[in-house]
Amino acid sequence: MTDWVLALLPVYGPWLLMLTTFLSCLAVPVPSSLMMIASGAFVASGDLALVTVAGAAFAGALAGDQIGFLIGRRAAHLLPRPETKGGRLVASALEALERRGAVSVFLSRWMFSALGPWVNLAAGASGFAHHRFTAADVLGEAVWVAAYVGLGIAFGANLQAAADLAGSALGFMAAGAVAVALGWWLLRAARRPGRATKAD
Repeated sequence: MTDWVLALLPVYGPWLLMLTTFLSCLAVPVPSSLMMIASGAFVASGDLALVTVAGAAFAGALAGDQIGFLIGRRAAHLLPRPETKGGRLVASALEALERRGAVSVFLSRWMFSALGPWVNLAAGASGFAHHRFTAADVLGEAVWVAAYVGLGIAFGANLQAAADLAGSALGFMAAGAVAVALGWWLLRAARRPGRATKAD
């Protein structure tokens, strides 16, 4: 399927890219990241325009996120049951939103993108403020689009190398974020006053 979709990219260009990023944000299994990398390669070769490619990918992702949020808001009863895989992902997304709020929305756009569609639903269902969701969504999707289209431009026709680098880079950034969070937690724990000992 991936090869077939990539073959259509030079023909339908930004419209196909917009549809792909839109569907990916609704948890439809489409190769959106690879499509952005391939589009970047076509930008590098002069077959597609950067502004059109980036705009299409960004618009599709934002539209998918907003629809996912509204589905969660208006049809929370239709969310996956807790015992299903989707239900467990929604539960994880709700937990992340409760702990980190808008930061979870931002990171789920690009660093933990597999969780993104479920964060959209969970944010809507939980009553998360729409303006906070949208602000974090815009920033996160901008990072996602810039990173993947940029990789395609940098690596040109070597899509496999770009995809491998993207996976490695995101893994490295995720590990770095975990390390920073752990360090911050340890620093806070070290600064807490110890419990007073009872007098003998």
